[in-house]
Formats: sequence, structure tokens, C-alpha cells
Amino acid sequence: MTISGRAVVLAAIGLVPVVLWPGWGSLLGWAALFAVAVLIDLLLAGSARALRVHREPIATIRMGTSTPGSFVLTNPGRRTVRGSLRDAWQPSAGATGERHRVKLPAGQSRRIVTTLTPTRRGDRQAGDVTVRSFGPLGIAARQYSLPAPGHLRVLPPFTSRKHLPSKLARLRELDGRTSLRIRGQGTEFDSLRDYVGGDDVRSIDWRATARRGGVVVRTWRPERDRRVLLVLDTSRTSAARVGDEPRLDAAMDAALLLAALASRAGDRVDLLAMDRRVRARVEGAGRSDLLPQLVSAMAPVEADLVEADWAAIVATVLGRMSQRALVVLLTPLEGAAIEEGLMPVIARLCSRHRVVVASVADPQVAAMADGRGDAYAVYGAAAAGRAALDRAATTAELRRMGVDVVDASPEDLPPQLADRYLALKAAGLL
Repeated sequence: MTISGRAVVLAAIGLVPVVLWPGWGSLLGWAALFAVAVLIDLLLAGSARALRVHREPIATIRMGTSTPGSFVLTNPGRRTVRGSLRDAWQPSAGATGERHRVKLPAGQSRRIVTTLTPTRRGDRQAGDVTVRSFGPLGIAARQYSLPAPGHLRVLPPFTSRKHLPSKLARLRELDGRTSLRIRGQGTEFDSLRDYVGGDDVRSIDWRATARRGGVVVRTWRPERDRRVLLVLDTSRTSAARVGDEPRLDAAMDAALLLAALASRAGDRVDLLAMDRRVRARVEGAGRSDLLPQLVSAMAPVEADLVEADWAAIVATVLGRMSQRALVVLLTPLEGAAIEEGLMPVIARLCSRHRVVVASVADPQVAAMADGRGDAYAVYGAAAAGRAALDRAATTAELRRMGVDVVDASPEDLPPQLADRYLALKAAGLL
């Protein structure tokens, strides 16, 4: 039996541990040559482990907008690093262009930028930066993941701010800048002006009319410096999704619109997010920094899969609010949760404060009620009808106890809640 000289050499250097038959020598010779090339390429590749990463801070942004997420990559080694890297982020951070080609000579630094368009609010975390460094032949590479902690705070989108100009226009009407025809029991005198057709005769100032020889009416403005407390229910019922977002997010949007409107009206707005424990709180914020504080406090809040402790929530509200206030409970109108948790304690709250319950309704349930296409649709319609009856009964019971109820879809809840606030203010019920 004859063994080729090349096979003998390869076996001698330990690459081929067995005796080979003729014909394999040429193939294994090329394999050995390739293995040597790979080894040389690895030895000459720049060290990925030696690289240093410094992630730059990222400013907070609103959900739906984009921002650059950047870091500085430094090569303190002796060889050039050629290859690619991946800047890892949570999927909900919406990273695009996170894979980069890199050529970093020894002793130099490069700034790497990844575009982030987050799809969820809250704190989005950055992962490691994984670098793959190729040798000069490009056939082998070293790979190493470099720790690169970082985060991006994503604020609620506040899509309902588009309604703010129209609500402020109504507020100016209530504020005495234009005629206010209805005087509420809590309104304040603003000014005198000449009577025009359509004015409420109850607003005529007879003394001023006698002095001027013409009919004069008083204008009124709602009282200022009232307290408004927004209570966000962060329990399991707020975790249910309506459309593309949780109920909690829609409730936050309504709370932000109401807060912006109430602060412009001169009222003081506080926030309490709670289920069994306090998740977020904003108190004593001035008009200029109210919204920044609210969105920053709301951003990391997530619904927890626990039942709301309404006894604790009401006790917290009563302990914090000594003077009469408007308390807005942003909670789903789920019959069992409301009947067993909120109704036994809501009377205590209503005895000292004006209470409004704002709930996010699911439009899909209303759509299901019209289904008649097949047996499945009919059963769905029956379930939707039953849910609507339970919801109506819960609403009626709350109203009987003196609670104002606003129940609307995610798009309609913010303007409807703002309208209810304006109506209460116009009637002097705050």
C-alpha cells in the first residue's frame, strides 16, 4: 500500500490522524491549505474584544417619532478592525439600520448612528453591540459582543392634542371674554357690557342700567384655582387591548387633554396612577411644567395583572385632597370589577368630591352586535348585546349614586371628557 508524501506530511503535523488511501491526498492538501489560510486570517484580524463602546445619551421622544441612537466605537488595539457590527435594541424600540459596516484603524474612533422609531411608550433598552472582525483575506472572523447599556424614554403620543384649540375656544367663551348666557352657582363676576338680543335677562344689572340709562348685563367667568385629580386605574382591566393599544394608553391620552385644558383654565391638576400600590404621582406642578411632568410620569407605567384595590385608592384620594375637587377616575366599566370593587366605596368619594368616571369602550363590541351572517356571528351578537346591557346597568347605577359617566371609544373619549369638564365648569359644579 502506497501513501502519498503529502498525506504523510499532513499526518505528521497532526492535521490528519489516520492513514489515507491514495486519491484523497490532493483534496486534503487543499483543505489543509484552506485551514492554514483561515488560521492566518484569524491571527491577523483586529481584536473585537479590545474595542470600547461609549453610548451617547438619547433625549426623550414621543411615541411615533424618530430619533438617532448613537455610540462611539474606539479601537485601542494594534490592528485595523474590518467587518460589521449590530447595534441591538428591544424590538419595540423600532431600530432601523442597526447593522453597519466598519473599518476602524488602530487608535481611532468612529461614531455609529442607528435610527430609532419606537412603537411602544416607556423605557426601551439597548442591548450589546456585536462586532464581527474579519481578517485581511476576508475568509474568517472574530466575533465578540460588547456591553453597551443604554435606554430611550418614549413618552405617550398625546394624539388628542389636536382637539385642544377647539376646547380652548370654548373655554374662552366661558371665561368672560365673550358672552356667557348661563350663570352657574360657582361662577365669578367678570365685567359689565351692553345688553344684546338673546342675553339672559337674569344677567341684567339693574343698578348699572339705571345709572347709564341703557340696559347693562353682567358677564361671568367660572371660578379658578379649582383642584382636578386624575386617577389612572393600572389594574388588569386596563391591560386589555382596544384596537392597537391597551386601554391604559387611551386613558392616558384623555387625561393629558383634560390636564392641558384644566391648567389653561387656571385649575390645579394632580395625577395618581394606582392599582394595589401607587405606580406614579404628580402633585403641585405649575402650569408651565405640568404636561412635561405628566408625560414623564406616565411613560414607564404599565398595567399590572392584579385587581384594583379601590378601597386603598379612595383612601389615598381622601387623604391627599382636603378641599372639594373634581376627581376623574379613568377606569374600564367592567361590571364585575366595578360592582365588587368601586361601588362599595364610591359613596365616600362622592360625599366630598365631584366624581367623573371615564371609560374606554371597545368599538368592536358594538360592531359585533349587528352580526347576523352565520351562527358564529349570531352568538357573537348575543354576547355583545349582553355586554352592552351590563355596561348600561353599571352606568345607570353609577349615575344614580351621583357620578358623571363618560363612556366612549379611544378616539372619542378625550374630547368627550373635555366637554364634560367644560359643562361642569359652566354650570358652576366644580
